[in-house]
Amino acid sequence: MNETAFLTLMAEHQGIIHKICRLYRDSREDREDLFQEITFQLWKSFPSFKGNSLISTWLYRIALNTAIASYRKEKPTIDYVETLPEFAEELQNEELILRQERLLTAIKQLSESEKAIIALYLDDLSYLQIAEILGISENNVGVKINRIKTKIQQLLIKES
Repeated sequence: MNETAFLTLMAEHQGIIHKICRLYRDSREDREDLFQEITFQLWKSFPSFKGNSLISTWLYRIALNTAIASYRKEKPTIDYVETLPEFAEELQNEELILRQERLLTAIKQLSESEKAIIALYLDDLSYLQIAEILGISENNVGVKINRIKTKIQQLLIKES
């Protein structure tokens, strides 16, 4: 096992893991725990990565599967957060902050699979890449994204 290659992978792609952690966990401690669990699962799976897909596709698949599996196991309590964790202070525009908070609140109301799909979509992955990560057809991705967008719009309207 090439430890240097794994550490390089983690350095280059840790942003993906942080995004997944923010999406599936509310508290800083829970996000840190999930980050460690995802890292552990990636480490265990790294020797079996054959390069048949993009490294980011493989990483997303493991990160999402770990987040969803641990979410089901733990049944965490859900606490309402007044501001977006960590990056709210970095944003200058208060209207943008409010819009992002509303969007994150709406996304957190989605099912685990819907969260996974919209997270990948918001990361500008193609329908094909999302299909590869989730193991569904590209056509199915398009249908699901349209349904999720409609659901988010309805949630945002309800919140107004």
